[in-house]
Amino acid sequence: MMIKEIQEYAEIRTKARAYLCYILGRNISQTMQNGNLELVLSKLENINLSLPKSEAVYVLDGSGTQISDNISSNSAVSGLGRGEDRSDRAYFYRTIEEHRCVLTDPYPSLVSNYLVVTAAFPIYDENDNLIAIICVDISLKNILKMVHPSSVDSLFGTASKIAYGAFSLALFAVAMLLFIKGVGNFISHGLNFQEIDINEMFKSTILLTLSLAIFDLVKAIFEEEVLGKEKKSGSGDSHQTMVRFLGSIIIALSIESLMLVFKFALTDPSKLLYAVYLIGGVTALMIGLSIYLRAINSNSTK
Repeated sequence: MMIKEIQEYAEIRTKARAYLCYILGRNISQTMQNGNLELVLSKLENINLSLPKSEAVYVLDGSGTQISDNISSNSAVSGLGRGEDRSDRAYFYRTIEEHRCVLTDPYPSLVSNYLVVTAAFPIYDENDNLIAIICVDISLKNILKMVHPSSVDSLFGTASKIAYGAFSLALFAVAMLLFIKGVGNFISHGLNFQEIDINEMFKSTILLTLSLAIFDLVKAIFEEEVLGKEKKSGSGDSHQTMVRFLGSIIIALSIESLMLVFKFALTDPSKLLYAVYLIGGVTALMIGLSIYLRAINSNSTK
């Protein structure tokens, strides 16, 4: 699910930055008289309490060296880090360049090996000289839970994955039953091809094409909603499941309309008009799907 988590983070990053910078700014002013570092260090506990899901809270000086121990509820992280040179970290030099509170892209934590993001809040003196940078590390999962409650790692997201998994399993069972029934219809006569009924062959083909369409839908739902597989770039990224399902239905109906043409041509030519109606319906579906994809592509390029 890591790819989907990163995609969700990209969508809510602005909101996450505003929230974290607000929390940091509420606990300590960005401009401080006389450059009192002790006052900065005394605020770390309050920041940690305000952000209970944070992995670590610590302070860097103007050269990028950590001047405080990590404050964290995680014993494996707490009390470490003092004296570490972090001047090569993105959150340090981006804060220097942008002269404001920043929020990084996800990166692997050297301590926990999980993906984390870091909010960096610079503090200046009255002459606009950098005094220190307060840094807060938060795991990617926790920042999504804090700012995006319906994310893939929230309770709702987990319940959604379970529901999609259950529906995928049920639809897969239906597809397999249709497949078994379809295969059984034309192998029931064994190798005695003289006794094969053409109507039974048509029924078998219909069952197999329906099975294929349902299986393709199951594959799309399971990959995208349960496994969190990255969706293909291009038009309709957020509508791939429906587009693929409609495509499968169009293919299945096209095959069935072709079969009806041959069936009615052999058995009852007067009913060929019904096959033509079905072909017209398939054509309408293709035109509708084309318009839908064009609309999505137009919206994505705006």
